[in-house]
Amino acid sequence: MFIRHEAIEKNAILMLVLTLITVSIGGIVQIIPLFTIESTIERVDGVRPYTPLELMGRNIYVREGCYLCHSQQIRPFKDEVERYGHYSLAAESMYDKPFQWGSKRTGPDLARVGGRYSNDWHVQHLTSPRAVVPESVMPAYPFLAERKLEARDIARHLKSLRSVGVPYTDEMIDNAAADLDAQVNPDADPTALLKRYPRAVVGKFNSQAEGVTEMDALVAYLQMLGTLVRISDIPPERLRQ
Repeated sequence: MFIRHEAIEKNAILMLVLTLITVSIGGIVQIIPLFTIESTIERVDGVRPYTPLELMGRNIYVREGCYLCHSQQIRPFKDEVERYGHYSLAAESMYDKPFQWGSKRTGPDLARVGGRYSNDWHVQHLTSPRAVVPESVMPAYPFLAERKLEARDIARHLKSLRSVGVPYTDEMIDNAAADLDAQVNPDADPTALLKRYPRAVVGKFNSQAEGVTEMDALVAYLQMLGTLVRISDIPPERLRQ
């Protein structure tokens, strides 16, 4: 056996060929399953693409680096479930490009933060974190409440996401600007918005400012996290798969 191994090590061409074969086999094992990803994600009711306002809020979340300190993946361990809620399902992140699972937690996991706090609490927390959580080390983001939301290209944004697999329809794209306004404008009729995006949280999130601000968008995104899928409606046998 050692003689054969020595022969391989002394023959550079043979060593290269065998290395390429080994790497190819490993690559095939890793890559082929990705082509069946649609069948490996357990489908659950309620998962939908982000509303235009939520999508803009997610962009701000990524821009400000929130994912560096907050994960969005609750692991299936007792202590995590007791603290954050039911463990995350793969389907809940199926429209995230890229996903926000994170790699560390300086702050709490946000996978199911939606609905846990009021809009005003989120605004205050983002404006002055230590005013509501004295031990917080999070930086303050007061400028979000003053900066107007730039969403002129929101329809093109939805269209580009559709090209990578997010199922935005022509109707959603054509009504993107109107849906964004309907979600945050208290005088608008949200009926069509809620038909296209069930369970969307509607309201003026940043009540202290006129017009639509970046704070409105970010709070709308946070208030949606973990609220689309009703875990209690999923049969236990499906959760174990």
